[in-house]
Amino acid sequence: MKKVGLGLVALISFGSILFVACSKDNDSHSTTLKVKMTDNPVVAEEVNVDIQQIRVKFKDGDSLSSWMDLNTTAGIYDLLGLQNGVDTLLAIGVIPTNVVKEIRFVLGSNNSIKVAGVTFPLTIPSGSESGLKIKVNQQLHGTLDSLLIDFDAALSIHQTGAGDYELKPVLKIK
Repeated sequence: MKKVGLGLVALISFGSILFVACSKDNDSHSTTLKVKMTDNPVVAEEVNVDIQQIRVKFKDGDSLSSWMDLNTTAGIYDLLGLQNGVDTLLAIGVIPTNVVKEIRFVLGSNNSIKVAGVTFPLTIPSGSESGLKIKVNQQLHGTLDSLLIDFDAALSIHQTGAGDYELKPVLKIK
């Protein structure tokens, strides 16, 4: 009889521990997401990008939810200062813990490039109204997660036949 009683106590104890351990995992329904930016080298003195807002779209169960704005440090960022392992925190926000489908960079109009001491405007043929979208499809883990975006200036800047500069952003998740 004592063996049955001890077995029952052990079974109840194990079940309680398992329940508490599983409960801790289910309590984390949100993740603090950080979005950072870095760059690859380019032949220019400055490449300035006017970032106004960072937005995320995530998968909620079987459906996509709407876009959600992160707390963004809006401003003009010189991509050349973000090379050789240097990055900067652009945005942070608490979002549901699930799959991030896309990130959108909403840019302002103060984009420029400085070449040989002369500053030229960078025009954005597409994306200036809706923003630059990056497909992510990444599962967030834990209570804090980061995504590092490589804004590749060398591949993103194109000089036209008229001598103007266009920004056709090439963005990668690292």
